[in-house]
Amino acid sequence: MGLRNSRLDLFPGDILEFPYSTSQFLIFGRALNSSVRLDPLDMMGKKYKVCNGLDSKHPARDFYSHIKPEIDEAIGKAVTFDILFHNSEHQATLFRYGVKRSEQIEKVYARIVSTWREPFEKNKL
Repeated sequence: MGLRNSRLDLFPGDILEFPYSTSQFLIFGRALNSSVRLDPLDMMGKKYKVCNGLDSKHPARDFYSHIKPEIDEAIGKAVTFDILFHNSEHQATLFRYGVKRSEQIEKVYARIVSTWREPFEKNKL
């Protein structure tokens, strides 16, 4: 991720990505005691990237009639986050678009599937 903000003007419902330390990144497993939080932007840091990359595939839902009520409902409730099936990107796209997608995980799946496709096709596995 770059060092500068990708866009200075933010709009309600934008998906933001913040830099993270890989030492704190959960590689495998589940975070059973997680919850959805809404932190002030200035508390998260000055470096971020707007990640509305699915806008060309899915229309963004209206912030005030769909996204905000769903966030308000989810705040403070226990959520099981799973790196493969329900990570923060899945949650953010579910709020913004109404679909649960993680392009990062889909790229990993694409590499794994292509690696294993040939042995399956040749009946070696």
